[in-house]
Amino acid sequence: MAENLKVLFVVSEAVPYAKTGGLADVAGTLPYALKELGADVRVLMPYYGQIKQKDIRVVTLAEDLEGRLGEAPLPFDLLTPAEGDTPFYFVARDEFFERSQLYGTPKGDYFDNLERFSFFCSAVLPFCKELTFKPDIIHCHDWQASLVPVYLKYRWMFEPVFAATKSLLTIHNLAYQGLFPREKFPLLGLPWMAFSINGLEYYDKINLLKGGIVFADAVNTVSRGYSQEIQTPEYGYGLEGVLKHRREVLFGIVNGVNYEDWNPETDPLIAANFSPQDLKGKAKNKTALMEAYNLDKKLAKAPILGIISRLADQKGFDLVAEVLEELMAQKVMVVILGTGEEKYHELLTAEAQKYPGQLGVKIAFDNQLAHLIEAGADMFLMPSRYEPCGLNQMYSMQYGTVPVVRATGGLVDTVTPVDPAKGAGTGFVFTEYSAEAFLEALNKAIEAYQNKKLWKKIMLNGMAQDFSWSASARAYLKLYEQLAAGEI
Repeated sequence: MAENLKVLFVVSEAVPYAKTGGLADVAGTLPYALKELGADVRVLMPYYGQIKQKDIRVVTLAEDLEGRLGEAPLPFDLLTPAEGDTPFYFVARDEFFERSQLYGTPKGDYFDNLERFSFFCSAVLPFCKELTFKPDIIHCHDWQASLVPVYLKYRWMFEPVFAATKSLLTIHNLAYQGLFPREKFPLLGLPWMAFSINGLEYYDKINLLKGGIVFADAVNTVSRGYSQEIQTPEYGYGLEGVLKHRREVLFGIVNGVNYEDWNPETDPLIAANFSPQDLKGKAKNKTALMEAYNLDKKLAKAPILGIISRLADQKGFDLVAEVLEELMAQKVMVVILGTGEEKYHELLTAEAQKYPGQLGVKIAFDNQLAHLIEAGADMFLMPSRYEPCGLNQMYSMQYGTVPVVRATGGLVDTVTPVDPAKGAGTGFVFTEYSAEAFLEALNKAIEAYQNKKLWKKIMLNGMAQDFSWSASARAYLKLYEQLAAGEI
C-alpha cells in the first residue's frame, strides 16, 4: 500500500524555508522519511517574505490559479524550489504572504490572519487539479490548515480529485486555536449551518482548530501522553469536550529526532566527539562548557545541570526560580540558554550575578552553544507545566546527558524513570507541579551521580534509545493506511 499511497501535507511553515517553532521541524523532515518508506508525498505551504530573503531559487509551475476568499475568486501563482528533488510547493500571493514575519509582529497577530489562511486552505483544490494529484490522505497541521477538513466536507465533497481522500489533523500545540470574530464567517465560504456548537462556533467566535477537530477523519497529537492530557480541563484549553467526543479517532505519535544534526559521534559543533563505546570526549565537552560560561574550575567534579528553553511559565521557570537557591547551596553548577519573557530575563540575570562561577545564564539563541550544553552537561532539566512532545530530552539522552523531567505530554512517552536498584531507566521523573517535587527528583539525580557505575549505566541506557524519524514515519504510515482502508 505504501508504494502508491499519495499524501499531501498542508502546513504553514517548514524548515529550511520558514520557521517559528517545532511544527517547521516536523514538516521539513517527516515528508522525506515517508518518501523513503515508499509514499508519494507533496507539501504545500505559503510563499513567505522569509523564503524570498533566503535567496532560494524557485521556478513557477503555474500562474493565476484560482483560490478563493469567501465566494470571491483570488488568483495565486504556484512555485517550487528550482534545485534538488524536493516535494515542496509554494502558494504565492504577496498581498497575504510578503511580510517580515509569518503570523504577526511582537505587537500582535496580523489583523487578516483569517483571510490569509482561509485563502491558503482554498488553494489546496486548484493545486491538486493542476498537478492531477489525487491524495489518499491530506495531512493538515495546526489551526492554519484546519479549514481543509471542513472544506472537504462542505465545499469539495463532489470534486473527483478528492473522491477517495481522507483527512488527518495534527495538533502540535492546542494553545493556538485560530480564534476570530463571527462577523468574518462569510469570508470562509461556508454555510452558516457550519457556525454551530457542532462546527466552528466557540463562545460566539470562529475557532478554526475546532473546525478541524470536528471534521477531520482522524486527529493526532505529537505524543500519546499529550493526546490523553488534552481531553482534560487542565490541558484542554476549552476544547477538551470536543476532543473527548472524538477520542475514538484521536491518536498520539511522538516526533522524531534528526540524528544527522544531533549525534555526538559526528557533531561538528562540540568540543570533542564521543560514543557509547568511548565516552572520553564527554569530559572534554564539560570542560569547554565550563569555560564558555566562566564556571569555577574548583567545581569540576560536581554535576552541571543544563537548560535550553524558551524562558516562559509553560516551561516551568517558576519552579526553576524556586529551587535555584537550594541547588546553589549544594555546590552544583547550572547553565541556562534561551530567550523569552522579560521577567525571567531579569530574574535569571540577577541570580547569575549573585552566584558567579556557579550559575551561568545566556539570554540568546545560540545553536552552537546549545549543542555544547547537550554534550557537556551531566543532567538536562525540563520541569514543564505542559510539553506536547519536547525534543531536548531526546537530544540529551543521545549525548549521555540524563534528563530530569516532569511527567507530562511527550516527556512521559520518551523518558523512562530510573530504578537505581536495577540500573534501569533513562531519566528522573516527577509528577506534581511543585518546587518540592522538582527538588526531590533533582536530589535523587544528584545522589545517583555520585555512584559512577550507576550513572554510566543510566547514560548508556539513554544513548541506546532510538527516536529517529523513521520510527515516527512508520507510525504515521500505518495510520494513513488504516484511514485509506476505511478502518478508522
